[in-house]
Amino acid sequence: MYDVVIVGAGVVGCAIAREVSRYKLKTIVVEKENDVCCGTSKANSAIIHAGFDAKPDTLKGKLNAKANLMYDELAKDLDFPFKRNGSLVLCFKEEDKPALQELKERGEANGVPDMQILSGDEVRKMEPQLTDEVVAALYAPTGGIVCPFNLTIALAENAHMNGVEFAFNEEVKEIVKGEGFFIVKTGNKEYETQLVVNAAGVYSDVINNKVSEEKFTIIPRRGEYNLFDRYIGDMVTCTLFQLPTKLGKGILVSPTVHGNLIVGPNAVDQEDKDNIDTTKEGLEDIMAKALLSVRTIPLGNVITSFTGLRARTDKDDFILGEVKDVPGFINAASIESPGLTCAPLIGKYIAESIKEILEAEINPYFNPKRKGIVCFSEQDEDTKRALIKENPLYGQIVCRCESVTQAQIVDAITRPLGAKDTDGIKRRTRAGMGRCQGGFCLVRNMELLEQELGVHFTEVTKFGKASSFVVGIDKEDL
Repeated sequence: MYDVVIVGAGVVGCAIAREVSRYKLKTIVVEKENDVCCGTSKANSAIIHAGFDAKPDTLKGKLNAKANLMYDELAKDLDFPFKRNGSLVLCFKEEDKPALQELKERGEANGVPDMQILSGDEVRKMEPQLTDEVVAALYAPTGGIVCPFNLTIALAENAHMNGVEFAFNEEVKEIVKGEGFFIVKTGNKEYETQLVVNAAGVYSDVINNKVSEEKFTIIPRRGEYNLFDRYIGDMVTCTLFQLPTKLGKGILVSPTVHGNLIVGPNAVDQEDKDNIDTTKEGLEDIMAKALLSVRTIPLGNVITSFTGLRARTDKDDFILGEVKDVPGFINAASIESPGLTCAPLIGKYIAESIKEILEAEINPYFNPKRKGIVCFSEQDEDTKRALIKENPLYGQIVCRCESVTQAQIVDAITRPLGAKDTDGIKRRTRAGMGRCQGGFCLVRNMELLEQELGVHFTEVTKFGKASSFVVGIDKEDL
């Protein structure tokens, strides 16, 4: 019997797991994929929003600015990349300036500090690449950028080291409500638990609707992105938004925490919860709209394109808390932007509810600290020499684009909740995320997975399931 079963190992599920591990509770996270961070959490803008966009009377508005201010300490404790680069909301027409002022007032009501409205000339001094069409901008210095992979993985690893179990490749098929408990059934196992937390992303409606008469529908909203080489990563320093519309915050242009440039997303509602294909029309659309903000973006520097899905409902707000008609079933659903920003505070919000329901005791052994994988390329020369002396595998470069060493990749595979496929290595170390997109390091990463996991080369995959690299041959023939 578990005290808590959390469905979903995205950033919200992992944030809840970490906060629940502060209490003496037997907890497990059940995830249908083979790793954490395999859904919306791995395909988004990677923005830590300041908090000026959401309406003050919504959960988004109440949580965003407070959650934003948690990131400095959280990044220090959990050792993941985070930077406060500030954000700018660009206005292109004189008649739209009142909307900019309304956005500032909304941000002030939400508790966003130190915002300013700048003239076109003032903002071009900050960002020389802005177009002449920019007539004004709202500046929020608390806006930031983060690595969403490392954030999610850090939350999961810290939860795990504090006692939370993780079960992968376990898709929830059925939830049966008993007298004071639930049975969560997957294709392989059954988990008895006092409480169920639904953090299943775009599938959170499916999980909720299995047990509750309070139905809702997730409408996946697809967003396409272009990611550019580090060569132009310093084109802008702040995250550039456009005045928001009903479909979102417009096309953004932003540096990433790793020094790339990212452009996107568009907003297209669809029924398919699994379709993350990019389209020629969509990518052309985001680039055309991005050129409203900046003078030029060299398309020759695109290194990859991708699509993410936002889990939105017609409520246009988060759905958080215990469901009225099913005591013990707790939703953390409809988590669209600013969900990444709000995840740590959502974790606290849900964990405090669980504490009250179960009258849980504090875990006296909870450790809030976690040490990430050493980023060899960011160390000074003395530290690099010391690392190589201690472990010669730091002297073996596997990924040339990102200067990732064999020691880092072995660490990524062998640490608790380690990588099981090449995408898992990529998310943890950036091996394969550079200009050649794995053209140089892919085979070596496959060999290291074979070596460390004890699987055959033919069994190594890109992301589990039907994503094998070597097909049409039996492993006995190699």
